[in-house]
Amino acid sequence: MNLSPIAHIRTDFPTKFGIPRQSGITSLTSKIVFLKDFRVKDAFRGLEDFSHIWVLWDFSEAHRNNWSPTVRPPRLGGNTRLGVFATRSPFRPNNIGLSCLKLVQIDYQDKEGPVLIVEGADLMDNTPIWDIKPYIPFTDCHPEATEGFSSLNNHVFALQVDLPSELSSSLPDDKIDGLIQVLSNDPRPHYQEDDQRLYRFFYAQHEIEFTVSAGTVHVVGIKKEPSLH
Repeated sequence: MNLSPIAHIRTDFPTKFGIPRQSGITSLTSKIVFLKDFRVKDAFRGLEDFSHIWVLWDFSEAHRNNWSPTVRPPRLGGNTRLGVFATRSPFRPNNIGLSCLKLVQIDYQDKEGPVLIVEGADLMDNTPIWDIKPYIPFTDCHPEATEGFSSLNNHVFALQVDLPSELSSSLPDDKIDGLIQVLSNDPRPHYQEDDQRLYRFFYAQHEIEFTVSAGTVHVVGIKKEPSLH
């Protein structure tokens, strides 16, 4: 079976480090832009009645020639192996990702429209998208579900964020809250807890530098990096 992308997503994350670990844990907005063959208004008829959508996508930066039956989930410190089908690791036999995103708007006026404005994406910029389906609470929501190893840690780490105003002024106003959300959820690998280590990632065309100590993320540098886009 051959799959072809129907769209690509545009997010503020040009590299993998810093991307939210799961969908829906931030309110960051992104745009799903469809290829020309799929920019057909009739294909979106009725979608506006749904608040959330399922997005099937390609782990495009994790393709490998071989796959492993076990992986090391970062949530377990990167040292414990579990079966790949018991995790959401990107290193899978078919590299398929699945995210539930809030549908904020269908923009028919955009020059590339219809464009989907979504909230809570955990995808890297320009990730290929295979399909879109509506989320239906009646069948898709299971409050009684168990969650395996993911219940061993808090879902949201809620670190404090120290973002000096002289640094935050480097970012557009509408990007500051998103950065705070990303940092408060601790973007570091779980096995790295070095108070002296300087971490860097790219967000909204800026390089963000930070350290973490005593439950607080300290932003120490923000500089423009337009070359990544």
